[in-house]
Amino acid sequence: MEKKIKVLVVDDSAVVRKVFKEELSRDKEIEVIGTAPDPYVARDKIVKLKPDVVTLDIEMPRMDGLTFLKKLMRHYPLPVIIVSSLTKKGGKLAMDALSLGAIEVISKPSSAYSVGEMSVQLIDKIKAVAGIDVQRRKKTELDE
Repeated sequence: MEKKIKVLVVDDSAVVRKVFKEELSRDKEIEVIGTAPDPYVARDKIVKLKPDVVTLDIEMPRMDGLTFLKKLMRHYPLPVIIVSSLTKKGGKLAMDALSLGAIEVISKPSSAYSVGEMSVQLIDKIKAVAGIDVQRRKKTELDE
């Protein structure tokens, strides 16, 4: 049996975490090894569970996703896919996320109808980025 791609889902919405876990788990090559409601819980789970890929929301309590992404790329670089309702393809937040080290940016669906479509896209992206050797980031001009 081939090794599954281990994914950690980070989103402040319990509903989103549940839906992502269910949708991603349908694929036999992916295992959702954990979920986290915020970056602080995510940090602990990343160190403990060592995921291959992290899906990360931008808008969360305690610390936003972009701030966490900066810290993650400096201290524990790994493939990150931003999944957010705030990002539009080519928008500023999407560009910031990519420049900070995210491998992909996907917009959350605006309706339940498009969840299945987004799940297929997310599964494809997870498979594409798993195994990418993400380099540790140095301080950049985006760091305040």
